[in-house]
Amino acid sequence: MLESKIDSKLINSLIDEEISRYWNIEPSSANSNQVYRALCVVLRDMLLSKRNNFVNKVNKNDQKQVYYMCMEFLVGKSLRNNLFNLKIENETQEALKKYNVDLNELYFIEKDPGLGNGGLGRLAACFMDSLATQNYPATGYSIKYEFGLFKQKIIDGWQTELPDDWLTTSDVWLVPKTEERVVVKFDGKIREEWTNDGLKIHYDFPTEIEAIPYDMFISGYDSKGVSLLRLWESRSLNSLDMNLFSQGDYIKALSEDSMAEAISKVLYPADNHYEGKILRLKQQYFLVSASAQDIVRKHFKIYKTLDNFSNKAAIHINDTHPALIIPELMRIFMDEYNCSWERSWKIVKDTVSYTNHTVLTEALETFDVNIVKTKLPRIFMIISEINRRFLEEASVKYNGDWNKAIQMSIFAYDRLNMANLCIIGSHTVNGVAQLHTDILKRTVFKNFYEYTPNKFINVTNGITHRRWLNQANPDLKMLLDDLLGKDYCINPEKLSDLKKYINDDYVLNSLNEIKYKNKKKLADYILKNNHNVLDLDSIFDIQAKRLHEYKRQLLNAMRIISLIIDINEGNTDHIVPETFIFAAKAAPGYFRAKEIIQLIYALSDYINKNTFIKKFINVIFLENYSVSLAELIIPAGELSEQISLAGKEASGTGNMKFMLNGALTIGTYDGANVEIISNVGEDNFFLFGLRDYEVENLWRQGYSSISYFQKNIKLRKIIDFLNKGIGGKSFESLCKYLLGSNQVGDPYMCFADFDNYIDVHSMASHLYFNDKRKWNQMSLMNIACSGIFSSDRTIKEYADNIWNLKNINID
Repeated sequence: MLESKIDSKLINSLIDEEISRYWNIEPSSANSNQVYRALCVVLRDMLLSKRNNFVNKVNKNDQKQVYYMCMEFLVGKSLRNNLFNLKIENETQEALKKYNVDLNELYFIEKDPGLGNGGLGRLAACFMDSLATQNYPATGYSIKYEFGLFKQKIIDGWQTELPDDWLTTSDVWLVPKTEERVVVKFDGKIREEWTNDGLKIHYDFPTEIEAIPYDMFISGYDSKGVSLLRLWESRSLNSLDMNLFSQGDYIKALSEDSMAEAISKVLYPADNHYEGKILRLKQQYFLVSASAQDIVRKHFKIYKTLDNFSNKAAIHINDTHPALIIPELMRIFMDEYNCSWERSWKIVKDTVSYTNHTVLTEALETFDVNIVKTKLPRIFMIISEINRRFLEEASVKYNGDWNKAIQMSIFAYDRLNMANLCIIGSHTVNGVAQLHTDILKRTVFKNFYEYTPNKFINVTNGITHRRWLNQANPDLKMLLDDLLGKDYCINPEKLSDLKKYINDDYVLNSLNEIKYKNKKKLADYILKNNHNVLDLDSIFDIQAKRLHEYKRQLLNAMRIISLIIDINEGNTDHIVPETFIFAAKAAPGYFRAKEIIQLIYALSDYINKNTFIKKFINVIFLENYSVSLAELIIPAGELSEQISLAGKEASGTGNMKFMLNGALTIGTYDGANVEIISNVGEDNFFLFGLRDYEVENLWRQGYSSISYFQKNIKLRKIIDFLNKGIGGKSFESLCKYLLGSNQVGDPYMCFADFDNYIDVHSMASHLYFNDKRKWNQMSLMNIACSGIFSSDRTIKEYADNIWNLKNINID
């Protein structure tokens, strides 16, 4: 279908055919929802045809493929992305005139797929785009979450989680492949039998769950490549208990179905209770078992051997959630293909690689040993043997020093450490920013790094600039097209050519006008949804990211309280008009994060009830943060808040998206901020705060938030303000959190960085209102230096340095 030129007439013909076939009506009478679904089916079939041609070429060349394992893929809406990548957006707009439908109307109909939470899922989605664009053969694996993460609703200032019914519109992009279903086994008993052919494993009385694959196609930009995202849906394998159903005991008759289907209901179920922990484990094993069976089955069907498995397949673990693919591959190779342990282990080690995404010890996943042993008995046996053999090997290397070896054990304190399993079972481990990788080597994985130093490398994260600039910011795209041509779409490093316009007043004024226009778009959205009027001449100061203590939305809120106090006291000489915009979701069981959202919401309400304060500042919290909302927020940002405590953020990708769209960053020396500074220069970045080594030293010396509190009158006033309450709501618990009671106060050092944060903000404000030309020059430099943060560069580094993957040259 894509071999010939696609024009508006062809698109009309294909849409007409779908409308007639599905609804048996005249195409001219179709409503916008019917046109939307018909167009999506047309595009889906185009991509299916492209994918089939691409895979045929891959198989003909005996090409190695990468399989990317991730619990989340935050792909965003597909319609605009596919039209843009296929370069038929204008033709489609023309074709839609026949139905009296505007393309923007169809964009609005589509809902964001609820397949992710934050940076991890968005990164995975960017990678699928870049893999396809650069013609690398790739398949992503995840779960088809029926209700996604959750739909966030703020009720009386408190986050409430509602089901996200994304499938009502986005189901059209999914192609069910029921004939490729597999069975995943839980529970039961393992029985060993020694035969003439060796050890045979029998799995008695398991709970069997069907995994049904649904395929989504991810287009590349102006390429032959199409990435496949395979999503698994869980269903009970056991038939309905008709006896119970006939007796009227419907709930019990259906309970087994419900328990099976719970696995693919929601992303990251709350695990602050026993049942939640079990469900999390079952989700993770369900994903990896279904995917591993799928990968091995397809490989064996083509090659009839496992001898070349690691030469034809690269399996990548994105964070620790898919860690169980290591023992699952061992199970498949040994139990189903009769491979020896040694042969199986070599194949696994040569195939699997792992990306770590956190330096937070509390975020490194662990599971209760008894839960794993009960729910996954065979997997537990294999992990135990992996651990035993590794510790023996390590103790030999350390001349019998068992105590040194045991520090790298997969098991500790009756917990199973998933990160340790990933490292032991992978040939390569990478961090996602240079500072992050250095910290992993120096602290978190110090013992592993000393044991196998060549295993650890860095691959800095990246973003799909085609989505986050060309699609999200069309006016900036048009300007760049005029100035640079369109080569930067494929070669983002060519954005650096923008530097030659650093003193061009026309270009600088154009950037300013584009930013103002984007601020207006966001302000219109906020007026409609939050009923709040924004001052377009104020600085748009934005912090849009997952809500977590280490990301320090609380530090931002403390500065807002400081400004409120100054305004109430009549100290307004230093205050400039600022609009603070927050967007974030907190994990359902994360009370502290929810409390910080409540504080931000209370500050917004407080300011909106005080017209005098609102002359100076405004605070907005945008609920239900998503990819689509980010595409509206980010182009409007002027000051990007990247203010995590140094040494805590692995990388961040929001910082890159704001930079790409011309925002200036106020941030710490953390994550990818370090590399942003290295590329754009410190004079084009508002840097503040402790460095990572200073944070470590301060903890060693005994950090005391009380000492900062006692010395700083502004901090005392902020705590007093919180204690008194806002709008009748006391935030005494946040005060205790900052000051400490039974625990160390202010664990992410908001107090330690507060004064410097205030001072650097003042510098930014002064520049914005006193030298806008200089501000626009800094904005231009940020755009010009952002090319290196393209996920195209990231993927090439993975392909060259980790996966040993070649792209396909297609004539």
